[in-house]
Amino acid sequence: MTSIHSLIDQNAVKRKEKTFLIAPETNQLMSYRQLQAHVRDIARLLDNIGVQRQDKAAFLLPNGYWTTVLFLGVMYSGRIVVPLNAIAGDSALSFVIEHSDCKILFVSAEYRQKYASTLNSLPNTIELIDVDVDNGLCGENFLKACTHRFNNVPVADQDNAILIYTSGTTGQPKGVLLSHGNIVAGGENTVGAHDLTSTDRTLCVLPLYHINAEIVSVIAPLVSGGSIVIPHRFSVSTFWKAVARHSCTWFSVVPTMIAYLLEHAEREGFDRQQYGGLETLRFGRSASAPLAPEMHKAFEELFGIPVVETMGLTETAAQILANPMPPKAPRYGSPGQAYGNEVRILDENKQPCSPGVTGELMVRGANVTTGYYKNPEATTMALEPDGWLHTGDMARCDKDGFFFITGRYKELIIKGGENIAPREIDEALYEHPAVLEAAGFGIPDAKYGQEVMACVTTKPGTSCTEIELSEYVVRKLGTYKSPKRIFFMDALPKGPSGKIQRLKLPALIQSYQTTT
Repeated sequence: MTSIHSLIDQNAVKRKEKTFLIAPETNQLMSYRQLQAHVRDIARLLDNIGVQRQDKAAFLLPNGYWTTVLFLGVMYSGRIVVPLNAIAGDSALSFVIEHSDCKILFVSAEYRQKYASTLNSLPNTIELIDVDVDNGLCGENFLKACTHRFNNVPVADQDNAILIYTSGTTGQPKGVLLSHGNIVAGGENTVGAHDLTSTDRTLCVLPLYHINAEIVSVIAPLVSGGSIVIPHRFSVSTFWKAVARHSCTWFSVVPTMIAYLLEHAEREGFDRQQYGGLETLRFGRSASAPLAPEMHKAFEELFGIPVVETMGLTETAAQILANPMPPKAPRYGSPGQAYGNEVRILDENKQPCSPGVTGELMVRGANVTTGYYKNPEATTMALEPDGWLHTGDMARCDKDGFFFITGRYKELIIKGGENIAPREIDEALYEHPAVLEAAGFGIPDAKYGQEVMACVTTKPGTSCTEIELSEYVVRKLGTYKSPKRIFFMDALPKGPSGKIQRLKLPALIQSYQTTT
């Protein structure tokens, strides 16, 4: 086990001028030696302004060259980085800034304007530093003004590295503490599961305020000695161009992005040869939400790119499950087998479930969080004394060790005493050719306890009626499990990773509900 500090120093010696990062908008390249120089500048800066070791330093930034430097530099210096969710809204953002006890906040001009009321009301104990993600910290020669000598103090495995807050769909966000040991273990799990080497290069299109991008797309290449291409944000129109131009060998996305890439290609056409055949691309990786089997197969057939479905959590420094790598066949509908940690399924009596029986997914390993910041009650509820983490996910495992996630306990629909997994409804809806996004959910019902509902968005240029879609799902699932109503929306609410937040849907459709 090691720390981000020692990983960066080791790579600077071993890999020197090898490229670590490419910023495509500006064609900036960062070598491993430059990475070390940059993070040492960040350490000097934090020393100079009095941020102590293990203090919190937050950032509110889009992806970019200097966002990556700050993310790694804060941890390298022995401080704790607090990535702020840029789409959280003023209320959640205010809570996280206050709750995290951050001493300094790095912010872009874009977000300083968007969240002006929140940032202007911060206590003067929090220092704001403006950042241009392409050109560095604002202010003439800001870093050069740091006169402190670099103090190269080692960072321990058990030192905290990241304080990252969950999306808080059912209450206030919880701050997940991850140590250097946790996040390096998470990176090692990704490297091992996907056979990554120093020759691999990933396209990072997920935001750096989310655990997937942080561990899978940044820490894993740091572990393997590979490289990263990091545009400001995901773009359907430039995705394949970036893969081809920079000879990427893999990418990590979420199902929402897969849906948009598919829809765009179906509408505009896709010619692989237009991108040089994408000859360097080995695989794509999907995580953060279940990938519908029909969408999975459609993507592979249309683009000719194998997709490896995985599963991870913020509390486990990303990946815990992964499908086998090509040429081995994936198990469609499953995020795979355990890799790098122990995973088991327990029933309501905390006894192991037999193959095929649904229970709660539990995980234990070096990647699992040390607990929630300033929330001992949540820590006690989530972590058993022997290190097993309650994930809150319902799952079953087949005889070959492949896990199948059926939903979250808090999202389970219980209709007339029968458990209905929302994923069943989602997958049936995704099979309809007009559906772009779908989410089933439950609402209170006087007769059944809960009734099944669903929301969808449709692909541009397509049309279907609620009756048509309802009849389609009834043929798939039968009447009892099928939605009583299906609501058409312009967009479904999503969290920072692009995961659909189905628990927000009942409030959104409340004005449309009818009484029967």
